Amino acid sequence: MAAVVLAVAALPGCQSWSGGVGQEPEEQTTTTAPIRPSGYGTVFLGIDECSSFGTTSFTEVPCASERAAARVVARHDGRVGQGPLCPPTTDFVLHISESRPSSGESSRSSGSGGSGGSGGSSEDEDGDGSVPQGYACMRGLQPPHPGDPGGGGGPRTIVGDCVYSAGRGEVRETACDGAGKHDPEYEVTTAVGTKPQCPATTDLYVRLGGDRPVGCAVPV
Repeated sequence: MAAVVLAVAALPGCQSWSGGVGQEPEEQTTTTAPIRPSGYGTVFLGIDECSSFGTTSFTEVPCASERAAARVVARHDGRVGQGPLCPPTTDFVLHISESRPSSGESSRSSGSGGSGGSGGSSEDEDGDGSVPQGYACMRGLQPPHPGDPGGGGGPRTIVGDCVYSAGRGEVRETACDGAGKHDPEYEVTTAVGTKPQCPATTDLYVRLGGDRPVGCAVPV
């Protein structure tokens, strides 16, 4: 059976920094991934299944377990940049890659992020001895939720999020309440299709992706 290797992406998104000039954000190309059956043990981290806490590894556990830390809100095949966007309030993404162990080696999962936890076994989804590459969009079972508007994290920048200048024409998310390492400078108040659709008060355009890829931001 193939080993499943997980890598967590929980850093705030890095976006383009523009004070009213620059090219239009590119539309992200998306593909439709097949929906697999869910239910603990049927698919490794399928939709509505839960993972344990983890720093170097994540284990699939029943959602009623005291070890459960986050729930899968969406699951897609392929790489994150090539597949559908995670739901807006996703807290973090687990990247699931295929690894073929030598004979007799047990399946395991590994990654980084979160706190506590240990490695665990994965499930062969179709009985062919391998687990497809993909990614799971995760939502914590308990607050705080960095993916919420103004939360200062998550894989996506959405309306209600705040950003600060990271230099080199880039901005990064930070908590709108000032609880993060960086003070907020701008808040994304509207998402539109093109820059001209932003309100006249817009001072900054932020690339969001999706069907309304332009974020209109104002000073805070």
